Amino acid sequence: EGLRIQIVDAQNRPMFDLGSSRLKDYTVTILHELTSYLNTVPNRISLSGHTDITPYTAKNGYTNWDLSADRANSARRALEGSGLNADKVARIVGLSSAVLFDANNPRNPINRRISIIVMTKQAEESALRTDTRAASTADEAPTEAAPAEAAAKLTPPAP
Repeated sequence: EGLRIQIVDAQNRPMFDLGSSRLKDYTVTILHELTSYLNTVPNRISLSGHTDITPYTAKNGYTNWDLSADRANSARRALEGSGLNADKVARIVGLSSAVLFDANNPRNPINRRISIIVMTKQAEESALRTDTRAASTADEAPTEAAPAEAAAKLTPPAP
């Protein structure tokens, strides 16, 4: 995928308060310092937001999936506010608690974080190719054979 930048504070402080997508001030400072480096590489980046396993549920259905995506977007806004070229961001991903930094303690506040991946050219091209393929497929008129072909691909072989 590329070079993963995992930001861990020397004091193991979380990047976010529980249930919040607002970056802590020290995290904004770290992202500000990273911006100049990210602008020097020709590669685009992917930002992932993460949560701990503490369930976040709201009456409107907002969950840890939404919160993690909002955290990635908060990081994007902080990076762009520090001068990151907007076209450097290729992908924003919310991963909820699917990829824990501290799997031994899934409620550890350090799991509330963002990850930055400086994407390889191949990963970037693959992401863009997938989007292009999906857009062109949506423009094509469906045929009567398409549902049957799709069903055949999803049906497991008989034992």
